[in-house]
Amino acid sequence: MTPFFADFDDLRRLMPGLPAADPVAMAAARAHQAVLTKPPGSLGRLEELAVWLAGWQSRPVPALQRVRILVFAGNHGVVAQGVSPYPPEVTAQMVANFAAGGAAINQLAAVAGAELQVVPVGDLLPTADFTEAPAMDELGFLRAVQTGFEAVAPDTDLLCLGEMGIGNTTAAATLAAALFGGDGRRWAGRGTGLDEAGLERKIGVVDRALRHHGQALSDPLEAARRVGGRELAAMLGAVLRARLERIPVLLDGFVATAAASPLALLAADGLAHALVSHRSAEAGHGALVEALGQVPLLDLGLRLGEASGAALAVPLLRAACACHAGMASFDTAGVSNRA
Repeated sequence: MTPFFADFDDLRRLMPGLPAADPVAMAAARAHQAVLTKPPGSLGRLEELAVWLAGWQSRPVPALQRVRILVFAGNHGVVAQGVSPYPPEVTAQMVANFAAGGAAINQLAAVAGAELQVVPVGDLLPTADFTEAPAMDELGFLRAVQTGFEAVAPDTDLLCLGEMGIGNTTAAATLAAALFGGDGRRWAGRGTGLDEAGLERKIGVVDRALRHHGQALSDPLEAARRVGGRELAAMLGAVLRARLERIPVLLDGFVATAAASPLALLAADGLAHALVSHRSAEAGHGALVEALGQVPLLDLGLRLGEASGAALAVPLLRAACACHAGMASFDTAGVSNRA
């Protein structure tokens, strides 16, 4: 496959021209909110969500008819350093579980009324151990980005992004440290259930990777290539495609947020179309969300991945749309407005 993105410059050239939310649709949505039968602002963040959706969908009354969940799966060579209590073959086994309908995300997608697609990236071939070498060469990274880019259907009303990959919280922690500073102790967490010794080992792995790659990590794309993973690169591509198509995005937890974070550094308001769906229990996620200036929609102690938190946030956005579209105005309801 010849990637659409021949080199990093092809990606960078898109950054200055990223589309913005539609200000006319947002203004109309705010005006509509102002005449509904409620005190101004009384629905709190639901009102903000309706306006946000209106801006990215370019319509004053947003709708969520086509909600899609993309889960990207990938394997990581850094697992050889003992950063997960699970073996790498679990990634493929979980992909099969998704296909059979037996995972949490299958149930949550049904509750959310969302279409689920699981994409194994790079045939689940593991990346290189990034404590010793770049996780991917440039072509491999760009192919993974392209995989995510091509997976996004342009007629999507809302896109939810998640992942599956043994070892990928180590990649996320290392990428977060590369992008926003700090060391392994700041960013590394217990992932799929590390004990204290395993956590200390994981912290050391993050620190070794940061030392090994050094100043090369100062470039966000180089950081994503060197210490990320194929499924993280695919999520980056999906978030970028969503922005170009003006599709609003819900990011899942720590890994998905880290995967999308290079866009926040490559372009002003690069993640304006993406919201963090929930605050993960993974140690570094709160710091990462804060670095991005976001406020998660939910905080349920989740640390599963699979887009589980993003799926759980979809009913909130459906509620925001329902109130925005279905409530009567003061005039139509015959209710007196405030003086």
